[in-house]
Amino acid sequence: MLVDSPQEQRDAPAPAPPARHAMRALGLLLGAVLLLALAVASIAVGAKQLSLDQVWHGLFSSTGNYNDVVVDQRLWRTLLGLLAGAALGLSGAVLQALTRNPLADPGLLGINAGASAAVVTAMTFFGVTSLSGYVWFAFAGAAVVGAVVYLLGGTRSATPVRLALAGTAVSAALYGYVQSVMIMDNAALGKLRFWTVGSLVSADRSTFTQVLPFIAVGTVLALLLARPLNALAMGDDTARALGAHLNRTRTLSMVSATLLCGAATAACGPIAFVGLMVPHVIRSFTGPDMRWILPYATVLSPVLLVGSDIIGRLVARPGELQVGIVTAVIGGPVFIFLVRRRRMAQL
Repeated sequence: MLVDSPQEQRDAPAPAPPARHAMRALGLLLGAVLLLALAVASIAVGAKQLSLDQVWHGLFSSTGNYNDVVVDQRLWRTLLGLLAGAALGLSGAVLQALTRNPLADPGLLGINAGASAAVVTAMTFFGVTSLSGYVWFAFAGAAVVGAVVYLLGGTRSATPVRLALAGTAVSAALYGYVQSVMIMDNAALGKLRFWTVGSLVSADRSTFTQVLPFIAVGTVLALLLARPLNALAMGDDTARALGAHLNRTRTLSMVSATLLCGAATAACGPIAFVGLMVPHVIRSFTGPDMRWILPYATVLSPVLLVGSDIIGRLVARPGELQVGIVTAVIGGPVFIFLVRRRRMAQL
């Protein structure tokens, strides 16, 4: 019979009282209601002003003047925003737990850089210009770079520091490659300028159905890793004493993050701050328990992404700001606040 040592008993998270569980569940429910309201608003609001009656008719009628606007543009855009937001938030939460760094994001392990480099290669050297074409290059690039970073970090001794250092080095090299190709090829610069900002404008049924299986598998895998990641957060020695399989947990965490972030980046471009900011904010009121952080990230990350997309459509009518710009404007000050608060807490 395995008995925890006194030190392990002190380090383990204390069981939350029933009242706290109820408050967390209520918060998750309220977040889901807010997400539903934003999804409805995203379908109803756009550069072209439509009445609620026109939106309803366009949504549920296959004919008419508004079907192409409401369904072909707004509906699939909203669904992709929900999907990509959940994927980015979950991948950020998993990577923060994996690296034991609450300020980590999907870009830390080079996944965004791999997707960007693959898209540059596809556009410049293979002449791929359609989203349905380069989405597969982006996903493949993210997957390959995720595997390379894990191998460089050491499959049997992949500590958080080694993974972070390997990801930083690979990202720097790949972004150097991206910038050099864009400088030498004006056509590539023009094509990539839109994608690298991060946008939901090109969303359609094809894009949604292409990335849905990868994000679904990554989501299920991430949620199943909640308990092992809780053990991993206590340190390698404690995790081993608790019976956690470190290498298996790290490998599956990398697979999950790559599936989630790679698919979202492939479909929408590299959107910053969602995977960094949302899990960190969630942790401030749920505590370090991944069994709550991951479900909250699944709900609240799309709230940020879809909400930012709505703001981008409203502030620049009749044009719009891309969602990647809005999340950066919101995320920059929040990130500075989080870093300063973390620094003050350590003093």
